[in-house]
Amino acid sequence: MGKKHKYDYFSAYEELSDLAVQEAGVLIRAMDEFTDAAALRPMLEEAHELEHGGDTINHDIYKQVAGDFMPPFDREDIVALAQALDNILDEMEDVLQYLYMYDVHQIPDDAKRFATLIRRSCKAVHVAMEDFRNFKRSKSFKQLVIEVSNYEDEADTLYVEVIRNLHVNHADEPVHVLKWSRLYDHMESCCDACEHTADLMSTILLKNM
Repeated sequence: MGKKHKYDYFSAYEELSDLAVQEAGVLIRAMDEFTDAAALRPMLEEAHELEHGGDTINHDIYKQVAGDFMPPFDREDIVALAQALDNILDEMEDVLQYLYMYDVHQIPDDAKRFATLIRRSCKAVHVAMEDFRNFKRSKSFKQLVIEVSNYEDEADTLYVEVIRNLHVNHADEPVHVLKWSRLYDHMESCCDACEHTADLMSTILLKNM
């Protein structure tokens, strides 16, 4: 009987972070090519397929870790990291869904700036994840994780700025302010989800030194 194939959790994590980069690309495209909310439907479906792909990988991870006698690190951390990556996908899908449901009529430049920052955050998570399998001996991993946190700091600053712009420039449009305040909340949550993932990676590093 041949040796049983060892499940590669790190490759699964890399696949999840790559899906996040792809979904961030869909968000950017949705904003750059925006005509009206109804036309977002195909991109909603594209984002949903990516999110569904993440769910499939997560289920594989849960199934494997349940029967793995020698996982690469703590089972709870394996599951938590998978969930954190999946949350990034969920948050970005939420942004696209709210753009559609709120029937927005145009995309402000501030929203495009935020979407660009989300994509940078996702790319930083993916680069860090590509180095994660070597976290015990990597000389670059810590700095890669710090870069994710730096983007989240930028997101916090940008959030304050865009919410102020919203209230200053659209004080006489309460519905517009309400819609975009909620949308910016969800966009900031995308960057928060990226930072949470990076924090988990740092915690796993410290627990396994």
